[in-house]
Amino acid sequence: MELVPSLHIIGSRAMGGAESFFARLVNGLVEKGAPVQAVLRPQSPLPRHLASSVTVHTVAMRNGWDILSALQLRKLVEREACPIVQTYMGRATRLTRIPKGLDVVHVARLGGYYKIQGYYTHAHAWIGNTRGICDYLIASGLPAQKVHHVPNFVDTPAPIPESLRKDLRKRWKIPDEAWILFSLGRFVEKKGFDDLLKAFSLLPEKISSKRIFLAIAGDGPLKGRLFRLANQLGIEARVRWLGWQDDPGPFFSMGDIFVCPSRHEPLGNVILEAWSHGKAVVTTETVGPTEIASDGDTAILARIADPQHLASSIRKALEDEDLRRFLAESGNRQFKENYTKDAVVTQYLTLYDRLLR
Repeated sequence: MELVPSLHIIGSRAMGGAESFFARLVNGLVEKGAPVQAVLRPQSPLPRHLASSVTVHTVAMRNGWDILSALQLRKLVEREACPIVQTYMGRATRLTRIPKGLDVVHVARLGGYYKIQGYYTHAHAWIGNTRGICDYLIASGLPAQKVHHVPNFVDTPAPIPESLRKDLRKRWKIPDEAWILFSLGRFVEKKGFDDLLKAFSLLPEKISSKRIFLAIAGDGPLKGRLFRLANQLGIEARVRWLGWQDDPGPFFSMGDIFVCPSRHEPLGNVILEAWSHGKAVVTTETVGPTEIASDGDTAILARIADPQHLASSIRKALEDEDLRRFLAESGNRQFKENYTKDAVVTQYLTLYDRLLR
């Protein structure tokens, strides 16, 4: 299999799930020995997450139809002549136009159910990170033979020392014997953190004589509203706001259960991360988690936007040690079989080779 040079373009400005996967994939391709370049917005935080060998170009990629950026991208694609140009999300894909006659394949990678017309139809091939997204792309009129399913992956975590877990508990004033529910994400409506706070308020303060704490890593526009809600619910003394964590690994390791309360989740990278750390998962039954997880096998699935049901699902996991261990082991096995870096990066390289042939 030939190691195909590729140019990866993303037009977002903040870090989130898509940006984290962008960095993981680019670095994974580099580790395989493939030549990789990246095109980012000038204020992007991504460069510090990319391998030093990755050549980084910057293009403004402003909102709307940015003609200047479209021309700059066109010239860059012509100059670098990478056989594969891969774009992420609508902004970068809309602005990237491959000149006719240039021997380059434009691959648009989608991690959500985005608007297709006017944004994605001009690409040559499309990657959906779930089968549901692939079905959506085909239903939107894209040719089935050019739509490809390649899942996401997360890095296999290094072992976290017990001393670090104890230090984190001490730093965040969580007793050694307490339960920790961990959650992670952007503070936006679709992530359902208000549902999680309400569910937490419905749980008893103790289960099996151990107090329960909720640790949430993240940031976003709803931060103030969520803080106020925790106060209104009277749970602020047992909620720990960890802020945005570039490396959340130690917090996954510290937690007893990972909770994903999303109202809409196309895949659920955070679930893959929890599985990689060998943690039991409680998640809402949105479209992504229901594709990758099985209720009672690799996760407990709770109803969407239903704090009462989410609370009972969390309580079920906390009260049943055997179930918690079974979920953690099954999820970790699912991760190792389907969502490791080596497996997914190899799928990308194989697809690139096939597209060019």
